[in-house]
Amino acid sequence: MDKIIIRGGKRLSGAVPISGAKNAALTLLPCALLTDEPLTLRNLPRLADIDTFQHLMNQFGVSTTIAGSRPEDFGRVMTLEATRITSNVAPYDLVRKMRASILVLGPMLARMGEATVSLPGGCAIGNRPIDLHLKALEALGAQIELASGYVRAIAPDGGLPGGRYSFPMVSVGATENAVMAAVTARGKSTLHNVAREPEIVDLCNMLGAMGAKIEGVGTSELVIHGVPRLHGATYRVMTDRIEAGSYACAAAITGGEVLLQNAKIEEMEATAQALRDAGLHLEPRPEGLFVGTNGALRPITLATAPYPGFATDMQAQLMALLCRADGTSVLTETIFENRYMHVPELNRMGAHIETSGKTAVVHGVSGLSGAEVMATDLRASMSLVIAGLAAQGETQVHRLYHLDRGYERLEEKLALLGADVERLSDD
Repeated sequence: MDKIIIRGGKRLSGAVPISGAKNAALTLLPCALLTDEPLTLRNLPRLADIDTFQHLMNQFGVSTTIAGSRPEDFGRVMTLEATRITSNVAPYDLVRKMRASILVLGPMLARMGEATVSLPGGCAIGNRPIDLHLKALEALGAQIELASGYVRAIAPDGGLPGGRYSFPMVSVGATENAVMAAVTARGKSTLHNVAREPEIVDLCNMLGAMGAKIEGVGTSELVIHGVPRLHGATYRVMTDRIEAGSYACAAAITGGEVLLQNAKIEEMEATAQALRDAGLHLEPRPEGLFVGTNGALRPITLATAPYPGFATDMQAQLMALLCRADGTSVLTETIFENRYMHVPELNRMGAHIETSGKTAVVHGVSGLSGAEVMATDLRASMSLVIAGLAAQGETQVHRLYHLDRGYERLEEKLALLGADVERLSDD
């Protein structure tokens, strides 16, 4: 098992390429199930989660081809072709590795009229039930059965009729599954209180490029007019706004100045505002987003919220940054109930953070010190890396498989900015 060693105290500067968005890519990949024509995705990040989802698609008989690229290049081009679906079952041994696997349920149901998917796994950051996925599919006309740890969804003869559903709470994954199921339904579907994340917009835009008819993209209500079939397309995955925010925090905690290449500030406004409030200077440029510090870091108070609010996926990274603020910050986690597992590890590095229920109080400290720490989930692991970049001495972050799920070649990108990092085997 690998670990990353960080020798802190280096000021980050330069330019870093921001990869395609993991959360968008994992939604775009299953769209290949909706057509028998090739779907080509450009700017696909090289991540463990992408590889896992590729294996899942192969399980269904989908062929996947990766275009030739140099090993030193970031991102890649993948063509998926589902000419013939050979299985409509997503088995436990694949789905347990990643929660996003549930996103094959909607498109498989739409294409084959039936889908059986194991209940999903993923990061241990709290209870994340799939009941909204199932209720939305039922509203579109599916019959749902649960047995032996599997979900079985069945469409009526002739396919899903379409329908109307109002989400009682915003759910990104459930919105995505419902949209993919509805695009080839026999009639019109109306979805109320849908998630509005940029990744949802990216999904709708690509489905539109495949021939889907979706109204209200980017709003809380989507009207989907089912079409008989979708065709293939070539589409570029959006830039990863969470990765961009993470490198912004890394630059700021070291007092550095970094150009986040390809980052779009309009897709990360809440993160940008939080960083400005903390004392950072952000400047959109034609080639991306410039981030620098304006003196001492300032404490802030904020809560996570569905988009356009502050993303829960940025909470841990921002917390690491605020450990060095001049004062006390208060963060409230409203999305997941178990997303402070990085706090004890940050405290091992000299941070002073207290938690009570959904609230974390971060007392800024004059300095952090290197230590051996353990990653507990994807974003928590990045918070430890960010802290390590500013810490005196050496930090060792174990369980790098969490990082590999969501950050493309992290140590190489940090090295581009002048960080002293290396990846080693624990053995």
